[in-house]
Amino acid sequence: MTFQPHFRRRAALTILPVLWVASMATAQPAFPTQPITLVVPFAAGGGTDLVARVLAQHMEKTLGQPVLVDNKPGVNGNLAGAYVAKAKADGYTVLYNTSSIAISPAIYRNLGYDVMKDLAPVGLSASIPTGLIVAPNLPIKTMGEFLVYVKAHSGQMAYGSSGLGNINHMSAVQLSLAQGMDAIHVPYKGSSAATIDLAGGRIHFMIDTVNNITGFVREGKLRLLAVATAKRLPMYPDVPTFAEAGVPDLEGGAWSGVMVPARTPPEVIARLNTALLSALNAPEVRQKLSEQGTEVLGSSPEQYGLYLRKEITRWAAVAKRASLVAE
Repeated sequence: MTFQPHFRRRAALTILPVLWVASMATAQPAFPTQPITLVVPFAAGGGTDLVARVLAQHMEKTLGQPVLVDNKPGVNGNLAGAYVAKAKADGYTVLYNTSSIAISPAIYRNLGYDVMKDLAPVGLSASIPTGLIVAPNLPIKTMGEFLVYVKAHSGQMAYGSSGLGNINHMSAVQLSLAQGMDAIHVPYKGSSAATIDLAGGRIHFMIDTVNNITGFVREGKLRLLAVATAKRLPMYPDVPTFAEAGVPDLEGGAWSGVMVPARTPPEVIARLNTALLSALNAPEVRQKLSEQGTEVLGSSPEQYGLYLRKEITRWAAVAKRASLVAE
């Protein structure tokens, strides 16, 4: 009986630290407690930036914190990718990546980070259809006329892109390989600068996202010859698909998604995924994206990871066939 109080005191002393740790863990505020930075790898005003800002505005409502867009263009999105890969893995620095993230590993020798090891997928977001546009000063109004003209001026025509290894660049590479075209590639730091030069006649053609070129096309500053979709786009009912124009196997879009630094806690990734899916399912967001010609996707982190691996394999084969290598 004399030892019972002592035993109880020892037991209490043993349990108290455990209870304290548990209470501290429970007391931790739920993510997020501060603004989140959404890093966009291309310049403001381009197709990727337009979609990212629409999603950021709605994600704020779910997360209860501002989602601030930070444009970090350069090296086909690799600067932004490396920046986020090296950021603190707490969910407050997020990458809004494009399909270029699946292409760059096959092209750039010194990427600065490993896509699948240094970043963790949050979810797929959207896909923006692409189309072939030409400068208004060219005597070209159809896809057939385009192919004849380019081949007649072999090695003399220049096409733009938003960066070496970007989906716009690689789509043009695919077209060139399929049609035996020889043209000069002029990479820019973003689609906006490239389309401005195209409208000014400083380059001759380009494959670009439709949401980036709509204003130019409607004002007659650029000509849209074909779109890389299975069916014609409602916003361009008179513009044929590549298949309809006699160019098969050139279907696809500039997809995008969200990633965070590797080792970000699973519960933080899940929270960001919930916010992303909430934005993608919001009627007002769908309406805005539809007006841009953008297709809503959405996925789990696991599904996005599988998709990324497949895309990396696919584009590695295209890059190898075209012998594309960059330092």
